[in-house]
Amino acid sequence: MGTDEVSLDDKAKRTRDLLSSFYSQDPSASSNSSIGLSRSPTLDDINSTSFDPDHYMNKLVHKSNLEGLLQRHVEMAAEIKNLDTDLQMLVYENYNKFISATDTIKRMKSNISGMEANMEQLLEKIMSVQSRSDTVNTSLYEKREHVEKLHRTCNLLRKVQFIYDLPDRLRKCIKSEAYADAVRFYTGAIPIFKAYGDSSFQDCKRESEKAIAIIINNLQGRLFSDSEPMQARSEAAVLLKQLDFTVENLKEKLLEKLEQSIKDIQLNPEEINNASTDPSSFASAHEVAVREFVEAVRAFRVIFPDSEKQLNNLAQDLITKNFIITDEYVKRRICAADLLGILRVVWNDVLLIDDVLNEAALSDHTIEASKVTVKLYVSSALSHLLQDISDSLLKVLKKEKVEDYSLQVALDASTKTVLQGSTNVLLDFRKILDDNSGLVVRLRETIIDMVQEELQDFFRQLEGKFLLFSRRNYASAIQDQGVTEGAQGDKAIAGLILVLSQLSAFIEQTTIPRITEEIAASFSGGSARGYEHGPAFVPGEICRKFRSAGEKFLHQYINMRTQKLSLLLKKRFNTPNWVKHKEPREVHMFVDLFLQELEVIGNEVKQILPQGKRRHRRTDSNGSTASSRSNPLREEKLSRSNTQRARSQLLETHLAKLFKQKVEIFTKVEFTQESVVTTIVKLCLKSLQEFARLQTFNRSGFQQIQLDIQFLRTSLRETVEDEAAMDFLLDEVIVAAAERCLDPVPLEPPILDKLIQAKLAKTKEHNTVSP
Repeated sequence: MGTDEVSLDDKAKRTRDLLSSFYSQDPSASSNSSIGLSRSPTLDDINSTSFDPDHYMNKLVHKSNLEGLLQRHVEMAAEIKNLDTDLQMLVYENYNKFISATDTIKRMKSNISGMEANMEQLLEKIMSVQSRSDTVNTSLYEKREHVEKLHRTCNLLRKVQFIYDLPDRLRKCIKSEAYADAVRFYTGAIPIFKAYGDSSFQDCKRESEKAIAIIINNLQGRLFSDSEPMQARSEAAVLLKQLDFTVENLKEKLLEKLEQSIKDIQLNPEEINNASTDPSSFASAHEVAVREFVEAVRAFRVIFPDSEKQLNNLAQDLITKNFIITDEYVKRRICAADLLGILRVVWNDVLLIDDVLNEAALSDHTIEASKVTVKLYVSSALSHLLQDISDSLLKVLKKEKVEDYSLQVALDASTKTVLQGSTNVLLDFRKILDDNSGLVVRLRETIIDMVQEELQDFFRQLEGKFLLFSRRNYASAIQDQGVTEGAQGDKAIAGLILVLSQLSAFIEQTTIPRITEEIAASFSGGSARGYEHGPAFVPGEICRKFRSAGEKFLHQYINMRTQKLSLLLKKRFNTPNWVKHKEPREVHMFVDLFLQELEVIGNEVKQILPQGKRRHRRTDSNGSTASSRSNPLREEKLSRSNTQRARSQLLETHLAKLFKQKVEIFTKVEFTQESVVTTIVKLCLKSLQEFARLQTFNRSGFQQIQLDIQFLRTSLRETVEDEAAMDFLLDEVIVAAAERCLDPVPLEPPILDKLIQAKLAKTKEHNTVSP
């Protein structure tokens, strides 16, 4: 027993038990005390009768070191001293009690000495009183018998008078409709009518039966009257049963009346709407109706004790219908307060009905139905939020003019709807958990799991909705928004997909972390789902989905824009006869169209995407492409003056490509303006190269391609972020045209520069004149 094993309370208890056992005359008391102190005494228990000191010392020596033994020695010495002190105090206290007891015994001995004589005198007086009482009883015996006989005769005459007055009493009760008193009077007289109804009281019996027949008829009328409340009808049935009137054949009719009364307390859409505006008055009126129904059920059970199953079915049907109407109500846009108000009304109904129909187990039935209702409310609220997000996105498709499209406004509205809407929905759900009603308290853990599950499913549906918007077969829905096919429809769809890409990134980076924090703060601790199923809300999975969706939408936007530009380039190469092409005089119009489309794309991405860092910039010192003279490929080509030299130069170009520094053409697309535009330009130039390989050019056609590509080189310099890759692809287009040219002689550098400068001046003048 160390100090860490025995508390101060245990020490005090042990001290009291030891002292009590020491002064106890019964040896078993000490044994019982020790058993009470330790239910399973061992050889190590110092307070038990089977304590072995040698075993205890051996065990203590093995377990403790020298310091522990010394500390135990000090503790035991202190305990012995405390026990001696307590023992001494107990002896002193008992000594005082012994002295007081001795004095009390002496006083009792002196007081008892004169008591024996007094007791003898009391006995003599009691015997004298008893003898006189016997004398009085003997003298009054005959008179008492006569009085009792007169009393019995008086009671009989009173009963006879009651029987003679019974018909008049019954008629008065009929006039005042005091049917309960009439039934009580008549049932009291039935034993007399059975004994003397055919002789002495024949007329009274006949008149009373006529009055009772009228009462039975009136009670039946009240029983089946729709104007009478259910309580009055139930009382009429009870009175009929007391008159031995067979009411079993009325059970079905009364049950139908009870079913009809259920419709009066059943919820309906109009009442629910009124409850949302004035919940207190609605709850009060509804509670009064339910209490009347409960009283009717209680009376029905008294009349028909075997009707428990039918009444239980009625009550369960009432709760089921109430929840059917409630489920339809929660599909609307309602708040948590409206839902809680309806649930309180239903739960109060259940508590009231449970008082008379406890066997119906309405509480369990209500809890299960409430789970469905709350889940439907959560799902409906998130469904409305999903519709709001869809509407904010589709507003981009409702503009009448192409110039009216503002992707930034659509993105801002969508991000606000997603973030603010989801936050408001969670706050609304939190109000449900903050409610302290008995029903919500029982459903708290289930509601927490339910909110997490529905949120997870909501974001899955949101991703699916985004994917649906991005599909090409969504043209019918787009036409429903007032957008026709053509350029305007293509622009709207492409802009929508670009908004979807950035909105997906916003959901991944901002919305999901914010919702995760709110769930951790207000919706944690649910265990109804079970730990084996894992967490209901998995933010990592949602983030992965929207990250993948954002990248997919961005690539889809790039592909849509690239396809449109590729059609323009394809038309450019398929329209003319390149073998009979005339000498180039100016840059072809398709270059202007191509640059205009790139400008439109640039304006779109500037509204949505952030600006990135430019990379792979070239300078004049390391091979700038600002001038045609700085291109080694063209310098070598322009130095040739005939076809043979041009073909030799082409071979040299292919050999030079083997030793040029490798240029990475297609890199990962980033969510920046420059990255998207650059990727589109790269894909278009690659298509341009493929189109060039499918044609056959004469010298003039090749020179026209050379002129167009050189002008593009100049114009695209400030548009793309990767000039090295752009120059490489432009060179590839020229090389592809040279490979397919019958006489690949390039334009002279002065002529090339002159045509390009003329085009630049014309473009500048046009931009200055244009508003």
